[in-house]
Amino acid sequence: MTKKWITSALMAVPMLLSTQVIASQNQLSQAEVNRGIVTGEMLKKLSKAGKSPLSIERMYASPALAGTSPRGLKLSPDGKRVTYLAGRQDNQHFYDLWQMNVESGKQSILLDADKLTIGELSDEEKARRERQRIYGQGIMEYFWSDDSQAILIPASGVLYYYSLSDNKVTLLPTGDGFATDARLSPKGKYVSFVRDQNLFVLTLKDMSLVEMTTDGGGAIKNAMAEFVAQEEMDRMTGYWWSPDESAIAYTRIDESDVELVTRNEIYADGIKLTEQRYPYAGKNNVKISLGIVKLTSKKVSWVELGKEQDIYLPRVKWLPDSKRLSYQWQSRDQQVLDLRLVDIERTDTSKNLVEERSDAWVNLNNDLHFLKQQESFIWASERNGFNHLYLINLDGEVKKQLTSGGWVVDGVEFVDEKGGWIYFTGRKDTAVEQHLYRVALTGGEIEGVSQRRGMHSPVFAEKEAVYLDYFSSLMQPPQVSLHGDKGQHLAWVEQNKLDSTHPLNEYLGLWQVPEFGQVKAEDGQSLQYRLFKPINFNKDKQYPVVVRVYGGPHAQLVVNSWSEHDYFTQYLLQQGFMVFQLDNRGSAHRGTRFEHVIYKHLGEAEVNDQKAGVDYLRTLPYVDGDNIALYGHSYGGYMALMGLFKAPDYFKAAISGAPVTDWALYDTHYTERYLGHPEKNAKGYEASSVLPYVKNYQSGLLMYHGMADDNVLFENSTKVYKALQDEGKLFQMIDYPGSKHSMRGEKVRTHLYRSLANFLERELK
Repeated sequence: MTKKWITSALMAVPMLLSTQVIASQNQLSQAEVNRGIVTGEMLKKLSKAGKSPLSIERMYASPALAGTSPRGLKLSPDGKRVTYLAGRQDNQHFYDLWQMNVESGKQSILLDADKLTIGELSDEEKARRERQRIYGQGIMEYFWSDDSQAILIPASGVLYYYSLSDNKVTLLPTGDGFATDARLSPKGKYVSFVRDQNLFVLTLKDMSLVEMTTDGGGAIKNAMAEFVAQEEMDRMTGYWWSPDESAIAYTRIDESDVELVTRNEIYADGIKLTEQRYPYAGKNNVKISLGIVKLTSKKVSWVELGKEQDIYLPRVKWLPDSKRLSYQWQSRDQQVLDLRLVDIERTDTSKNLVEERSDAWVNLNNDLHFLKQQESFIWASERNGFNHLYLINLDGEVKKQLTSGGWVVDGVEFVDEKGGWIYFTGRKDTAVEQHLYRVALTGGEIEGVSQRRGMHSPVFAEKEAVYLDYFSSLMQPPQVSLHGDKGQHLAWVEQNKLDSTHPLNEYLGLWQVPEFGQVKAEDGQSLQYRLFKPINFNKDKQYPVVVRVYGGPHAQLVVNSWSEHDYFTQYLLQQGFMVFQLDNRGSAHRGTRFEHVIYKHLGEAEVNDQKAGVDYLRTLPYVDGDNIALYGHSYGGYMALMGLFKAPDYFKAAISGAPVTDWALYDTHYTERYLGHPEKNAKGYEASSVLPYVKNYQSGLLMYHGMADDNVLFENSTKVYKALQDEGKLFQMIDYPGSKHSMRGEKVRTHLYRSLANFLERELK
């Protein structure tokens, strides 16, 4: 960030001898101290903190090492309360609903989850939560009413209505069956939900229940997001209320042409056969329709989507007048994205407002915002190589480009029409941090709003420029604070102070901060890395290195941010390993040139970039260049296999978790975005698969996979197992009965990381 927006507490500290000594003890680069990533205050904390070694058993036990880290942050519509979900001290994964009075700052529990009946989730809801990456028990989601007097709480297929005026919890009459994707209508008069693949609306005044659609069942799903919408498009719903509550837009999907797969979910006490409509790359997708149902008449009008039926509908959004509806139309090859507008009384004709085109693919975002005070909207586009904001009128004319430059906007966070500002997050100052900025609706100079070095994820109030800042950095577990329109600090919601009572304090004295740097890719683009050195680092010794990798699109590891995934990194540092991370080409937040290099051939540029990282490591006198391992999960698991098989002279060993190994086994929307259709790019699919390179494998492989994974199917690993066995190659595998893709659960993760640590000790030392 520019110095203008860095508070004095984060400015570079004087070069005092005591600071130098502390920096040396904790292997902190003085450059990082000077840059403000590590401050003098942080160094003092490190010097006073406990120096107990971190055990694997402690990493995910309660209380959480990161301290109190609330989730589900919201500001009530009237702006008087901050609400959030907080885990219990004795069980960090069991959540109650808490509140903070904005005026007084007083915090208290708003609703104890024990007042609700929390039962078993349906299979559909379990899958939905896995795709939302939601894990836990108790209260997991909630919705404020527009008048701030009530809260809707879904819990295990039933719905509770909590009235704040009388502190009364009411179980709503939703009928038999599991209610999912529940929400309050915009004005709070109704509750909507999906049950038995149909859309229902409950009138709160008289508790009357109306079934808005009736043909759901079997392959027909109304108001539900299809698999790829949930997993790949960040669209978890299939219906949208009009602002005036007069109508609901919804999708109707027909899965009958999607291949029905009988998937084995293997548990400790048996095998569960699950039938799933899974759209493999190159195979059929769902047929999708977009309807608008009037609340009073239940009459449905169908939007004419065009002659081409093999399409995606990634986004649907009402205009403020409730008379017009927008939808984003995406071609199967994802090289075309159109924003279309339809009058709900003339649904047979759509007007094209924006056309996005790419020779590779068009990324989706959630940054469309229709203005209320003018016939215009905010739109984010990568048309010039970097994601930036545009003001466009309803004739499709670009009125103003609001942001520009060789950096990316991450997302629109709030539009203050009254004040004339757009608040957005982005990487204007550095690619390794996310900050909050604002720019006038009329354009002009971009102003910084957030003030501390690290990652800022703001949550704004609905009607004013007041926001909650979910902040973290490498040396600060998540904090939540309340801020005004210019970033001024108003109150702490959760300071999560690293004092002597914090769960991390016992271990903080051995916590290591990485050095940041760059290396060049073969095409000249810069690659960001971070390098963690072990405790008691001695520049005259040589250390084995674990390269932790993800490497896939829409992700970034090299950041100034807190992450529980770094706990294992800290453990490895205490065992005498170095840990290196590099964001190869294809990863996020660097623009389309950086991303699109992987188009039609995965696992080539990414592996070459990781090799460039190893080439750099081998120039360091304290790196043991013959003892370098590669470790990753999901796309990172794919990268671990490709690196070990394609570059065995670079990597002595690899750990591959839940990898995609044959892209023909993965879903349409993700795979075809990067590789195209298999019929048009057969050679690219073959070259991007792990299987052709199995013959190059020499030794040092550990693979693991959840045996109930419905994202990266277990078959991906078993195909490699069989290929390696057929080649007579020796390797190790650990498979987890009942585990999904995220490998959740304290016992599972403890066993997993103990196994990985044991493997690395044997292979690299």
